Amino acid sequence: MTNIQDTKLEVNQTLPLTIKRLGINGEGVGYFKKKVVFVPGALPGEEIVALVTKVQPNFTEAKIKTIRKESPHRIAAPCPVYAECGGCQLQHLSYDQQLIEKRDIVIQAMERHSKFPVSSLNIKETIGMEDPWNYRNKSQYQVGQKDGKLIAGLYGMNSHTLIDIPNCLVQHKATNKVTRTVKKILKNLNISIYNERKRKGVIRTVITRVGFETGEVQVVLVTGAEEIPQKDQLLKQIRDQLPEVKSVVQNINNRDTSLIFGEKTIHLAGEKVINETLGDLSYELSARTFFQLNPVQTVRLYDEVKKAAALTGTEKVVDAYCGVGTIGLWLSENAKEVRGMDVIKESIEDAKKNAKKHKRNNVYYETGKAENILPRWTKEGWKPDVLVVDPPRSGCDQSLLQTILKVKPKTIVYVSCNPSTLAKDLQELGSSYRVEAMQPVDMFPQTSHVEVVTSLKLIKE
Repeated sequence: MTNIQDTKLEVNQTLPLTIKRLGINGEGVGYFKKKVVFVPGALPGEEIVALVTKVQPNFTEAKIKTIRKESPHRIAAPCPVYAECGGCQLQHLSYDQQLIEKRDIVIQAMERHSKFPVSSLNIKETIGMEDPWNYRNKSQYQVGQKDGKLIAGLYGMNSHTLIDIPNCLVQHKATNKVTRTVKKILKNLNISIYNERKRKGVIRTVITRVGFETGEVQVVLVTGAEEIPQKDQLLKQIRDQLPEVKSVVQNINNRDTSLIFGEKTIHLAGEKVINETLGDLSYELSARTFFQLNPVQTVRLYDEVKKAAALTGTEKVVDAYCGVGTIGLWLSENAKEVRGMDVIKESIEDAKKNAKKHKRNNVYYETGKAENILPRWTKEGWKPDVLVVDPPRSGCDQSLLQTILKVKPKTIVYVSCNPSTLAKDLQELGSSYRVEAMQPVDMFPQTSHVEVVTSLKLIKE
């Protein structure tokens, strides 16, 4: 073993490490001579010998060479391609412990990116799933050829090798079955598969989405060319073999890009949309509609938002980053009025349709940025009592945070999918708001992701 007195780490050096915690990407975090070392697959409490794979100025990456002392929470990952795929990061950790570690990821983010005394914060236990498998309602699998065989799956971790995934354990069983059958039909009909290197061929990606409550399935075939050979035969076989498929759509993407979708979408067979319900609300999902990937936990998440908003029927509510209006509609029954905004015009059109369909007359939507629209509404004499934000991973726009601090709604409910940006934004809002409670929700079991619903109250001036 390399002399451990030498603190300058080098690739292929081995070092003893005790893993202290999990990092935000689910990797084990240890310290060697006060230098942070990230080790994928290592668990808190484990004593390992690590092999250095990459040295950066501020951190080092390593892999497990041997485990000297194993965590009592380590289990055998049930997925056969778990190590290569990289879609999940925590299958080797028992589920009860995953929930504990996810709460700890929130605590670490608050310690690192905010000045709040963490011991005084009400960070609740993570809300988990009764069955933390088969929860995803949508799969997007690249299609390719390997040793003359047609495969469909995801690119491996940090590589461009396509991993065949015939049965993903976190996908709904219907999406697995439909993808496998479509793959078989494509093979039997000998329909050409897109070759990324040569930029030739037809079928690039098979996307499958299921309505958990309705059982309806939509298949989207992303193609590198507009013409699909044997298209009629393909659609007939899908119809005959997969009666649950209610909608078949084609999307054309002939560009050299890592983006899945191209600009043009063609409706091929069945309905244009499938239906899904969340609680009492129903939604029409088209090929490009964003919808939460875990409908079971979405209901729990939205119920936590409702609890944090604590509406009595008299409040004016703003749903910033409203998307197709899911959260706003969830709250609208208990609010005087809900107003939402989003920069994506199509989302606002869908939000208006959803409100009309559910006869929610106290809901209003507008296209644009919250930081531009909110001040205008306030000037017009309409000031929100409750503001709900559900921003992307990058957190709230800086100018929106400044706008919120000017408008001063009594309550903020912040729904976050990234604890680090949440902590930074809470630090900024902390000048005028008190953090009442933080509720982690496990939307993606077996992965390192954690969602948090935070309620903030305006400090009386």
